[in-house]
Order: sequence, then C-alpha cells, then structure tokens
Amino acid sequence: MSDPAERIAAALSEQAGWCRRLGSPLYAALLDEAARDAAARGPLWAVLAGHEDDPPGSALALRLMGAVHRLVLTGRAPALARHYPSAGGEAGADGAWPPFRDLVAAEQATLRPLIDRPVQTNEVGRSAALLGGFLTVAQATGLSLRLLEIGASAGLNLRWDRFHYRAGSWTWGDPDSPVRFDDVFAGACPPPVAARVATREGCDRHPVDPTTDDGVVTLRSYLWPDQAHRQALLGAAIAVARREPAAVDAASADAWLARRLASPVEGVATVVYHSITWQYLTSEERHATRAAIERAGAQATSEAPLARLSLEPASPTGPYVVRLTTWPGGTDRALAEASPHGAPVRWAGPVA
Repeated sequence: MSDPAERIAAALSEQAGWCRRLGSPLYAALLDEAARDAAARGPLWAVLAGHEDDPPGSALALRLMGAVHRLVLTGRAPALARHYPSAGGEAGADGAWPPFRDLVAAEQATLRPLIDRPVQTNEVGRSAALLGGFLTVAQATGLSLRLLEIGASAGLNLRWDRFHYRAGSWTWGDPDSPVRFDDVFAGACPPPVAARVATREGCDRHPVDPTTDDGVVTLRSYLWPDQAHRQALLGAAIAVARREPAAVDAASADAWLARRLASPVEGVATVVYHSITWQYLTSEERHATRAAIERAGAQATSEAPLARLSLEPASPTGPYVVRLTTWPGGTDRALAEASPHGAPVRWAGPVA
C-alpha cells in the first residue's frame, strides 16, 4: 500500500476491528469513521500525517484515541464528552463522530504532541492472566518472589499479590482488596498456593506516577471510555498503589535488566515479566533484553532461580498466550490463553 493516507486509514480500521471484538462499540464506530476520514484526507489525515510509517506495534490508533480521550477527561471537549461514559456521558456511539471530527480539526496543535507519546495502557486485568505463572514459580521453588517488570507503566501490575481473584469456589489473594476479579478462569484453575513477594521493581521508558493527578489522567485516557469495568479496576488499583510502594525506573528494558540480572540473587526466585510490552520495543531492544535474560538464566541455580513470565500475542492476530520459562534448565511452556485485557483465562498449566 503506497498511499500514505491509505496506510493511516488501514491502521485505524484494523484497530476498529479489535475494539469491536473486545467490546468497545464507541471506539469501533469512531475508528471506522476516522479511517474513512483519513483516506479522504480530512482532519484525521491532517493530524496523523507523518505517522504513516510508524511500526504497527506502536499502536498509532490507540495513541490517537488516548490523546482525544485526554482532552475529554480534562474538560476541553464538552460536546464529545456527552458520548464518553468515562466523563459521565450517556449518549453512546450514535452521533459521536461529528464532535470527534470537529475536536480533531480544532485541536490539531494540541493533539499532535500527545499522539507522539507512547501508549500507556496499564491494564490491571493482565494480573489475572499472569497470576497462575507467579503461583507456578512459587510452588516449584518454595521461595519468595523478586519481581522485575519491564514496560511497567505505572507499576500497577507490580501489586498483583494485593488483589483478590475468584473463580467459582476457587479464591486467591487479599479478601479485602478493592481490586477484585471474578470468574478469572474459564475451566481449570492453578493450585492456590501461597506466594510471597520479597521485592517489586519495574522499568518503563516513560513511567507514570499513579499518585499524581496528571498520572491518573494519563492512565485513564488510554482505557476505552465505554468499558466501565476496566475504568473501575484502574481506580481501585490506583488506591492500592498509593499504599503499596513499587519503584518504576525510567529506563530501557535491556539496559535495566542487564543491571538487575548481573549477578544471581540467592534466597529468592527472580521473576522477569511483561504483558503486551514486546511490540513496543525496538528489534535491538528485544534482542538485547532476551540476551540479558538468557545470560542470567545460564547463571541460575536452585538457590537463585530465574523465571520469565509473559502475556503476549502468539501472532499479529492472536491468540494471547501466557508463557513461562524457568532456569536452571530453561524449560519453556505455555500456561494459558487469555484476553489482552486479562480474564477470562483458559488455564493449561498445573491444576488445583
């Protein structure tokens, strides 16, 4: 596809399909219209021109929608806010496109630098997908967990052990937590073993502080506005983050991990993990990050074991797979399939 406007339109249209499949009719409808407008070189093309060669993994469409959502949340788009449940709107998708298009046309100078920012979807639901992996490591090693999350955003998923999970009569976690996941597993469940967190650290090129007003707006802007459940989980997780510290350093994944994994740490099981992060790394970062993990794996011992846990797409069209690699030994296996937003999780690892 050689025409730049058509390439932009294709990216918007593809994301519209994902939003439709994942339950956001508002974004699906808006992105369908945005794709047509970009192809016709309307205001959407004007604000996105120059991004036609952005890597697909950089999620241009979600950067656009997050930038617009930020204006809605900060009171700069009252006409559009009437269609955004996250801002109290109840009008829905019908009639949302004209104020959306008008806002993009009027606020191009504001939107363009916001669109340049990376996506910061600190999706709390991914903790539900990763939970079984943490429990598997805890059961296999009998050790407390040293958490190292790359692409951690605001570090909300560094607090996964402070949440509550349920599937039928199966439960795990803090029963008093404001973050509650029901019907986590569709079918089998992992053993509900005890898992203790020794330390929690993360890195992100552009970390978000969830204890500040600006940080909260940033996190909310990247969640889809008509998915109230995700918005509620985010608010609850921010409350947990304010009382449970977790350091998130501004650093690239490869350099940060090289330092953290330079020497084995005995008495804990080190777990390097990431969820829907790999696509945002450059090919060089992916290579160097993988190399840092494999070097550390070669040094791992039963007293200082290492695990890599991930939730990433198996292909550009899915499915999203939870994988666990453990050292010593380098055993690699798929533990589950899940939604990119977490539950429901189809568990295929050790069962309760």
